[in-house]
Amino acid sequence: QVQLVESGGGLVQAGGSLRLSCAASGRTLSSYTMGWFCHAPGKERAFVAAISWSSGSTAYRDSVKGRFTISRDNAENMVHLQMNSLKPEDTAVYYCAADQKFLPRDYSSYRYWGQGTQVTVSS
Repeated sequence: QVQLVESGGGLVQAGGSLRLSCAASGRTLSSYTMGWFCHAPGKERAFVAAISWSSGSTAYRDSVKGRFTISRDNAENMVHLQMNSLKPEDTAVYYCAADQKFLPRDYSSYRYWGQGTQVTVSS
């Protein structure tokens, strides 16, 4: 079992920044991919970014490239999502997820999920 706990969400004005964190526990994560997904009202859960814990390879959704950065902290067993230049359309609940597949983009590929953290971007 892998337990994931997100933090760092909140309310920010358009153009602002937030840093989401995901604390992982329960298993050695060296063979896992850690992903971030967002779920806005009326929309499907969407891939945001992912990182391979072992290699550090990353993947991003096109609309967040250049604005969001995913990173991992091996010592603290945490994954971060630095979100800059936020837009109102980034408003959603953001979820951290983990799976042993390599950088999957579809939410059905992830086995473990956190409870989510709300990000609200005002215009």
